[in-house]
Parts: sequence; C-alpha cells; structure tokens
Amino acid sequence: MPTINHSQDAQDRYFMMLAVEQAKQGLYTTRPNPAVGCVIVQAEKIVGQGFHPKAGEPHAEVFALKQAGEQAAGATAYVTLEPCSHTGRTPPCALALVAAKVKRVVIAGLDPNPQVAGRGVKLLEQAGIEVRVGVLTEQAEILNRGFLKAMRTQMPYVRLKVATSLDGRTAMASGESKWITSTASREDVQKLRAQSGAIITGSETVIMDNPQLNVRSTQLAVSPETVPPPRVVILDRRQRLKYHTQSDYQLCRRTDMIYWRKDNLTALLQMLVREHQCYDVLVEAGAGVAGSFLSQQLVDELIVYQAPCLLGHQARPMVDFNPISLAQQLRFDIQDHEQIGSDLKLTLRPL
Repeated sequence: MPTINHSQDAQDRYFMMLAVEQAKQGLYTTRPNPAVGCVIVQAEKIVGQGFHPKAGEPHAEVFALKQAGEQAAGATAYVTLEPCSHTGRTPPCALALVAAKVKRVVIAGLDPNPQVAGRGVKLLEQAGIEVRVGVLTEQAEILNRGFLKAMRTQMPYVRLKVATSLDGRTAMASGESKWITSTASREDVQKLRAQSGAIITGSETVIMDNPQLNVRSTQLAVSPETVPPPRVVILDRRQRLKYHTQSDYQLCRRTDMIYWRKDNLTALLQMLVREHQCYDVLVEAGAGVAGSFLSQQLVDELIVYQAPCLLGHQARPMVDFNPISLAQQLRFDIQDHEQIGSDLKLTLRPL
C-alpha cells in the first residue's frame, strides 16, 4: 500500500467530502440501493461528478465518468462506497473505471453486500489501479446506515420517532393528540419517512388517529413523486382491524398493506429485509409499540420531538415501559439536538 503524505491526505479528504455531498442528492430516491456519490479529479481539478439517483438507473461512477470524458484517463476517482463488481440491473462500475483508465481510486468504505465485499477493490487493483480505502468512512456511512446494517446483519436500521410534551406525554387521556408539536416538526418527520423503506405503526394508532403515513412534503429538494413510497406495516396482534371494512381507515385502503399479527418483532424486521428490501425502518406508533421495540433492544435511533407544553399526569405516556429498579432503566447517548420551530429535537442512541 503506497504511503499517503499529509498534503495528499488533505486533498483526498476534501474531494471525498464533495463526493459525500453528491451522494446526499440521492438520499430519498435510491431505495433499496445505497446513496453513492463520485467525483473525478484531474490535476487537482474536478472534471466529473455524479450520484446514483434511482435503482435501475446508472450508478454515480457512470455519471461522473460520462461528464469527465477523456479527462478521466490518469485521473483520481473519489467514491463514497466500493464500486460494484457484479452485473445487476446495471453493469459493474469497477469495470467502467478500468475502461476509463483512471489512475487512482479513493473509496470511503467497502461494500458489505456479499455480491461486492472487496471484489470491486480487487478488480481495480488487478488492473493496476492504485486504491485507497477508508477516507471519511464515518461521514459516508451515515448516509447508508440501513443498507450497511442489513448487508452485515440481515436486520434493518430502526428509528423510533416520538412527539411528546415536556412532561413526556403524547396524547390526552381521551387519545386527542393533534397537534402537540409544531408544523416545522411535522415537516421534519417527512424527511424521516422519505428515507425509510417501511413505516411500522400499531392498530391503536390507526384507530385513534387514522393516519396516512405517506411522504407528501414539497420541501425535500426532490419531488414527492420521485420518492419510493415506504411500505406500511400495522401491528395488529389482537386482530382489531380484521373486523373493520377497508373504507374505515386510510391505511387499510392500501393494497400493499402488511398486517403483522405475531408477537415476534425480530422476525418482522428480518422479513422486511429479506422479502421487501426494507433496510431503513421508521416506527411511528403509540406507547405500547414504542415500549416493545425499546425493551427488546430493537431500536438503533430514538428521535424525540419535544414541544414546550405540559399535558398533565393523566395524559398518555410516550413509552409503555415499567422497570422495577434503576438497574433496568434504558439509557441513551445524545447524538444531536436542535430547535425545530418551537420544539426541541433530540436524536439519541441506546447505550
């Protein structure tokens, strides 16, 4: 492996950051494929760049190479994920880089997909191309947490979203909950839905709120029509919705609805990955479902929108979770906090 000096390392990090910015443009539209960006540099000048916009369409490297044209020969390509080495719906990107005669390829991280998993790097090196792996890996992986986790563990990345008052309440005792948080917070939730392959809710939420759980925002930088609709799963163990007609609730009118009437949530998550390629899952449900996912340690990220209001002790709690000692408490690490409208948004990871 060649030695990288400080000047070269700084340049690699700079251009990889630009590749990460390219990848972000496909964040809401590439599912189930990962969001990938590519920047091609010749003599410290960008000659081509691109991102993967949608499954079935060309990958980031192909768009960047097309823009670079003959200037790709002898250039350095910066890619946020290992170039694919297999023929799927599109040809192998590693071979495209070889054919373009690039001199060097810098990769943020390897692709754990068994169809790639180091083969892309091997193909490049066999062609005499210098390869560097591990530049801004963390920044690149943030964009594809679900895809990467699913490839490694066959389980999706699970985000649990809760909207709550200052005293940790999500609805009045009657079930009234529209709206605790601000319009800005509800708009922000649209981003979570747009990057999710599936949304899980409970039959109680369906009956009480009759939600749509769709992506309808016009503030995503992409048209809502270009976002693959998330699959919706309704947890209905008691089969409460079995006795309702489809016209009763908006979600029940959907022909692609998944009803899960078993207790095993792990099996559900595995099924979503295996059968539906849902790698990012958002849980939008009541206290019972939220408590089940948390107590079974199935949540990768807890997102709390906290409104500056008090609902009182008789209002409904944010989580149905009843430890009998402090030793059983669930603790979290605060990853991020920001003000959204009048609310506080907390992003937490379980410890």
